[in-house]
Amino acid sequence: MPAIRTNAAAAMLGVSPNTLRSWERRFGFPEPRRTAGGHRQFELAEVEALRGALEQTHNVSSAISIARERGAGPATPARLKSAFMRFDDSEADRIVEESLTVRSMERTVEEVMLPSVASLDEDGLGETVEYSFAWRWSAGWLAAQQRVAPPASRPDSVLIFDASRPVDIDALHAQALELVLRRSGLRTLTLTASLDPNRLAHALTALGPRIVILTGRRASLDELGRLVFAVRRACGDRVTVLDYRGALSARGGVSGSTVMSLGEQPLAARELVLAHVDGRVPASAVEDLDDDDDGPRGFSRVAG
Repeated sequence: MPAIRTNAAAAMLGVSPNTLRSWERRFGFPEPRRTAGGHRQFELAEVEALRGALEQTHNVSSAISIARERGAGPATPARLKSAFMRFDDSEADRIVEESLTVRSMERTVEEVMLPSVASLDEDGLGETVEYSFAWRWSAGWLAAQQRVAPPASRPDSVLIFDASRPVDIDALHAQALELVLRRSGLRTLTLTASLDPNRLAHALTALGPRIVILTGRRASLDELGRLVFAVRRACGDRVTVLDYRGALSARGGVSGSTVMSLGEQPLAARELVLAHVDGRVPASAVEDLDDDDDGPRGFSRVAG
C-alpha cells in the first residue's frame, strides 16, 4: 500500500510532525512502519481515513476511533468534497478513479461527483471559492469524458438547450446528461438557450433532432418558446420537447400545455429519453403541445 513520510502525513492532517508523533505514542494510530534507515512511513489510507474523521468530528480521540473502525472506505461524495475543500485536484482525480473501479461512469457522476459539488453550495448562490473550484474541476472532467465517448450508434438525435450559466449546478447536470446520452449511443448536441433562433437552421439541418430537452433556469418562457418554435418549424411536429430539472416549472409552468419532466438526475432522465426514442412512452403521456397555431408551438401565446 502507498506510504508517506512523517512531514507529508502531518501536512495532510494539518498538524505539526511533533503532534503526529504524539498521537502515535498516545493512541497508537496512525501507526507507522519503519524503513531500513529507521524513518517512519505512514499508510496513506490510514492518514486519509483520519483526516476525513477529523473533518467530521473535530475531536482527535473520536476521529481516531472512527478511522480505526472504517478505514478510508469507498469513494464517496464526502471524500470528494474533502478533496475539493483542500483544492487538491490530484486527490479528486484519485477518488473518482477509485469510484470507477466499483461503479459505472454514469453512477460515479450521479452518486459521487454531482452530490459532492452540490454540497459545497448550500445557499444556492455558487459564490464560495471551494464550490467554484469543485465546479470547474468537475466541468473539465465531464468535458474530457465527452471527447472520448463512443460514436453514436442510434439513428435518433437529441438537442439540449441549456439556460444555465457557468458555475450553476444545473450547468453540470446538463453536461452530465449530455455525457450519459452520448454513451447510450444517441447523437447529442448542447446549445446555449440564449442563441438567436434565426441562426439555428444549419445546426438543425445537420442534427435533425428527435428530442429537444430544455434545462437551466435562466431563460424566459418567451426565449424557450421561440427556440422550440424554430426547431419545429425546421424539423416538424415529430420533435418531442422534454423538461430537465424544472426548466419550465421553475417559471410557474406553461398555461395550456404540458411538457413531460425528465426529473432531476441524469440516469433517470436518460431512461425516459430512451423510452421516447424507442416508442415505449404512450402518446397519452404527453399532451398536445400546440396551443396557438400562430405562435411558437409548445408554449401558449409567446411571440414567434
